[in-house]
Amino acid sequence: MLEEVFRDEWGRVLASLIGFLGDFDKAEEAVQDAFATAAERWPVAGVPANPGAWLVTTARNRAIDRIRRERTLAEKIHLLPVPENVMDELDDTVIKDERLELIFTCCHPALPLEGQVALTLRALGGLETADIARAFLVSEETMKRRLTRAKSKIKATGIPFAVPGAHLLPDRVDAVLAVIYLIYNEGYSGRLDLGGEAIRLGRLLVALMPDEPEAHGLLALMMIHHARRQARFSGEDLVLLDDQDRSLWDLRQIAAGRAVLDRAMELGGRGAYVAQAAIASLQARERIDWPQVAELYRRLVELTGSPVIELNRAVALAQAGDPAAALRTVDGLDLDGYLYFHSTRGELLRRLGRDEEARAAYRRALDLATSAPERRFLTRRLEQV
Repeated sequence: MLEEVFRDEWGRVLASLIGFLGDFDKAEEAVQDAFATAAERWPVAGVPANPGAWLVTTARNRAIDRIRRERTLAEKIHLLPVPENVMDELDDTVIKDERLELIFTCCHPALPLEGQVALTLRALGGLETADIARAFLVSEETMKRRLTRAKSKIKATGIPFAVPGAHLLPDRVDAVLAVIYLIYNEGYSGRLDLGGEAIRLGRLLVALMPDEPEAHGLLALMMIHHARRQARFSGEDLVLLDDQDRSLWDLRQIAAGRAVLDRAMELGGRGAYVAQAAIASLQARERIDWPQVAELYRRLVELTGSPVIELNRAVALAQAGDPAAALRTVDGLDLDGYLYFHSTRGELLRRLGRDEEARAAYRRALDLATSAPERRFLTRRLEQV
């Protein structure tokens, strides 16, 4: 029960304490104290009717106690509101949910992207530093330094613990969505379940910003993709969409993702994440409407200008039955250092019977591949040409 409460309440309790204290490190210490107290008391006294409110109040009391003990901060005590140490009668309605402020603080553009990602996972997800380090294949000490630098920059530059003003909000929402999607994509590669963690963060953002269509679009996109994760690999081998065992797909999660997508559309969503979610939804159909997928990719290219999206549009064109047009599109892209550019080009050349050129493209892709599943897949393709 304590672990479940930890996962559900860590971000909310920490956000409340940061808003109260204005200091990441002191807030974390107080929240950890509160959870430690809960671990001692709840097995004996039982879980409170409102665990989150109990933890917020306990953490605030612990923070005040600690400040009182620090003589160097004694002169600041009169500036702090001092709640009574009440543990039995708590009213959740008086405790503000400040997680939205915390999201925007963690994803502030003044912080380096790696710091935004690490701080979001630590502060809102409650992940241990060691777990985050393992997920991103760096040492625990390296990740600890990233978190320390991010917190120090927030303090040194006075990054506000606040939701941005209306004139800044669209750009800042985009930054938050980008961080969550980056976390998801790291998880989609098969590491620690960052995919599931990103979906949790996406649900939180939707709950806190219920009228933001792109937040719904991103959540729908992640849910539909994540529903197919068990079918993406056979053992350690990569499995393409056409070859996936659909009995391994989580159909209930796909349906739930489509419901979230419908809500994004009801809100007037026409942005990049909504378009990508619509593509993912089409690709999860029993019969895929590839011309419609190609059209959605065309619209997505207009929105983003991304050559990688244009590459995906070319794949859809080929699946729709026109590999020659797809190859013309691919040959117009400047993506020589991109693995999937060469693997896609190899597949198109193979379909067109240009085997020698296909082998050269697959060999170039193999040179760029870094993961074992990718290398095995490309080696098999090369042997089949």
